[in-house]
Amino acid sequence: MNSSLPFDDPALAAAAVRARRLLNRRAMVGAAASVVPVPGLDWLVDAALLSRLIPAISAEFGLSAEQVECLPQRKRDQVAQAVEVVGSMVIGKFITKDLVIRASAAVGRRMAIGRAARFVPLAGQALSAAIGYMAIRYLGEQHIRDCMQVCRQAGLRLPSSEPAPLLH
Repeated sequence: MNSSLPFDDPALAAAAVRARRLLNRRAMVGAAASVVPVPGLDWLVDAALLSRLIPAISAEFGLSAEQVECLPQRKRDQVAQAVEVVGSMVIGKFITKDLVIRASAAVGRRMAIGRAARFVPLAGQALSAAIGYMAIRYLGEQHIRDCMQVCRQAGLRLPSSEPAPLLH
């Protein structure tokens, strides 16, 4: 799924590609965990995935809490204003369990259906994996779009050749 925002900045486009690559890998792990019929395991895996995925995506765009703190005050203010306009709960913040829960509430119903479906042999497990994958992808894609929008609104320019360090 590609962002509807135009890629007028090659560095921003490259960051989005790297973030989506990371997102796809993490969503596959979440899907695999959704298949296992152990109560609560999938929620734990999803929370762990999201608590690492969201900051890793933010880092690709120079928007992790640490990166934002290193910006000059004027640029930090611009980023804060852009974050407020976009309405993101997680950009430029340290990710806590509470933030992950609030961010995932947007897809909670889909995830709950997938959790219940996994107890139906084969077809239910496949449905559960698909729903788990889509839920993580949805949250990650939304975060990528938010990061891109914040970068544009704050006038944040990313280095064109240096990817941010990623957690794998």
